[in-house]
Amino acid sequence: MLIGEVARHSGVSTRMLRHYDALGLVRPTGRTVGGYREYSAEDVRRIFHVQSLRSLGLSLQQIGRALEDPDFTPSALVGDLIRWTEDRLERERELLDRLRAIDASEPVDWQDVLRVVALMQGLGSSSAARRQQAVLGPAGGGDGATELLAEAVLAESDPHVAGALRWALARSADDGGAVASLAAGLDAEDAAVRRRAVRAVVELGADAPGAAVALTDALGDEDATVRGHAALALGRRGAGDAVPVLVAMVVAGDHDVEAAEVLASLSRHHGLADRVTAALTARLAAPAVGSATRIRLLQALVELPGDGVREVLRSLTRDDDPAVALVASAFVTVLDERSAGE
Repeated sequence: MLIGEVARHSGVSTRMLRHYDALGLVRPTGRTVGGYREYSAEDVRRIFHVQSLRSLGLSLQQIGRALEDPDFTPSALVGDLIRWTEDRLERERELLDRLRAIDASEPVDWQDVLRVVALMQGLGSSSAARRQQAVLGPAGGGDGATELLAEAVLAESDPHVAGALRWALARSADDGGAVASLAAGLDAEDAAVRRRAVRAVVELGADAPGAAVALTDALGDEDATVRGHAALALGRRGAGDAVPVLVAMVVAGDHDVEAAEVLASLSRHHGLADRVTAALTARLAAPAVGSATRIRLLQALVELPGDGVREVLRSLTRDDDPAVALVASAFVTVLDERSAGE
């Protein structure tokens, strides 16, 4: 079979067949009287073999070694091909992510494109200092960077860089896009990612579109830190749903001073005094509550308005726990002095 006919049957161009011949991959078995290449059926089968290996991503040099090396082991080559393909796919995914980030930024001109590319390169650095510099620099904010910054917030473990990212995200936020971009982090299996997400939402502000709903959902998170961030933020905005979590923070001694301050604000300025007093009193009366915990509850209780607080404290001056009774007595004296001075 002459070269032209082989090309038609195999789909391999005559130019490539000559290249195979030059490399020694597929050399025609014979020549015609006129000197033209003449391929045997075995030669054609070898051509199809070469094409099959090329379809797997092998170079012509690798194919030549595979066909000629008697010690060649297909399994080793397939393993290499898998690793090369995985690397190539990873590079392709990174490129796709870059293109999507640029597209999401809705660039007006090439300067916008270059700004997003510079931010992506900086955020991809292994140096925390360089990542922080990228965030705080000219490329770190502005329109269109929201999704990119949100993704970086969820992945960043360095506290200084994370703080800069949250600041930049709040600066670039638009029409609820930031909270939507953080949604995946709020639902992540990894508690550390959820903590980063909820802190970012808190710094966006409870008035940011979608923030109040996201923070309210976070009150039910299984992680106490996530619940705490959400409760403090919502409580400062007057949300009564935060009361149970805030009381639990006082009980646990987790940012209990901040939690007590927010509970006092909810009582004084948002008409929730009875609800907060009842929640704290119920915890005080719960069985197996230690002395230190009860004293923290007393400290939160004494900041609340209303005569009911004084009555609770008076009853605790006779408590079986001397430390609790002593603190309650001191607080009753403080409240009496306040009343006398008003």
